[in-house]
Amino acid sequence: MIAMTRTQTQISIGILLTLLTAALIIYVGLTEEKRMSSYAAAQQAEAIEVGADLFEINCSGCHGLKAQGIPGLAPPLNDRYFFTQRLEEVGWEGSLEDYIIATISTGRPVSTRPDQYPGGGSPAMPAWSEEYGGPLREDQIRNIAAFIMNWKPIALGQAEIAELPTPTPRPEEADNPIARGQQVFTERGCGGCHTIQGLSAGTLAPNLTQIGKVAASRKPDLSAEEYIRESILTPTAFVVEGYQPIMPQNYGEQLSQQELDDLVAFLLAQK
Repeated sequence: MIAMTRTQTQISIGILLTLLTAALIIYVGLTEEKRMSSYAAAQQAEAIEVGADLFEINCSGCHGLKAQGIPGLAPPLNDRYFFTQRLEEVGWEGSLEDYIIATISTGRPVSTRPDQYPGGGSPAMPAWSEEYGGPLREDQIRNIAAFIMNWKPIALGQAEIAELPTPTPRPEEADNPIARGQQVFTERGCGGCHTIQGLSAGTLAPNLTQIGKVAASRKPDLSAEEYIRESILTPTAFVVEGYQPIMPQNYGEQLSQQELDDLVAFLLAQK
């Protein structure tokens, strides 16, 4: 047998490598569509997950934890009307996702339904984009939009979501009016307009981080507790300078006496 020359060996190795490269290219070509589809799905799932966290922090105070809306404060973003008729109502010619992104970015100076919201719906919603003086980056706003769009199959009846169990309060919370009041503050959407450091970041209404300390100085004839209670039940009785009277005036009807007392206790504790 004649031994292969060095040149022949190099040629054989080159042919083998060429064949392996061609096979790899063919394999990648055959699986690329599936790989890209899986990658896109993973990216979308991550965007929705991040958007859910951002929504809870920045939007749920007005629109509810499940985007169901809070009567007298903000409309639902997870119902059939929003996904099928909202664009026609406002005359938007682009996609719904683009509309959501634009609305979050620039805010809404005046509500399209002024008869349904306090102050005639003006201002209706602050700008959230950094470009317009808000706190959120463009990618964060897109993630929130992805989360809202994720409600479409449920809104159109194409999918169902299981009801989450009502959390059982810990014993120390059940017996603590301040803890219960914080829950009322969160569930009733107060954080959508008011800031309490470490809890909410609303900018449409006065900062309540130290309201328990400053409340007594707002109206000379009222104690801190009386002022806070009046502000909840009759918010137009005293409007802090620099703010509009946008607070709903029906909390007296919406809150039970226990909820009202707990909310007052919670706000009095903010010092």
